[in-house]
Amino acid sequence: MTEQGDPELLNDPVAQRLLNSTELARLAYIGPDGLPRLIPMLFHWTGTEIVLPTFANSAKLRSLRRNPAVAITIDSVGPPPEVLQLRGHAEISVEPGLVDEYRLAHQRYYGAEQAERNIAPLREAGASMGRIVLRPSWVGLIDFQTRIPRPMAEALG
Repeated sequence: MTEQGDPELLNDPVAQRLLNSTELARLAYIGPDGLPRLIPMLFHWTGTEIVLPTFANSAKLRSLRRNPAVAITIDSVGPPPEVLQLRGHAEISVEPGLVDEYRLAHQRYYGAEQAERNIAPLREAGASMGRIVLRPSWVGLIDFQTRIPRPMAEALG
């Protein structure tokens, strides 16, 4: 069984299901005051990296320029719950217009027609967007079937 922390866990069927789901990713990062922040976000999985599109003027981009360390979780309520945890350092960029991953995420979450209705006003307004990209260096997976948290496993003997 692949150990917690190994990026090969991304190939596990539970991880793949979560990466291709319509669950929100929760991005944790350090804010300008040095305290942690946590925000739910749409995301797009490319097969090697998770891309979180955001608007160019977002506070999280400013914070990530100062400290790119992030953690992301994507989880399902269950039962049993499934939890995918990703850690590493984000790469950020800002681009004119809407980034492709924003459109792709909206299509996955809402379907093609609703996605177009969601993004059309932003495209027409000329909104600029940022890309928060993570190629995970640490991956954790808990499915409460074959992978349970270590303290729980230790309590069960």
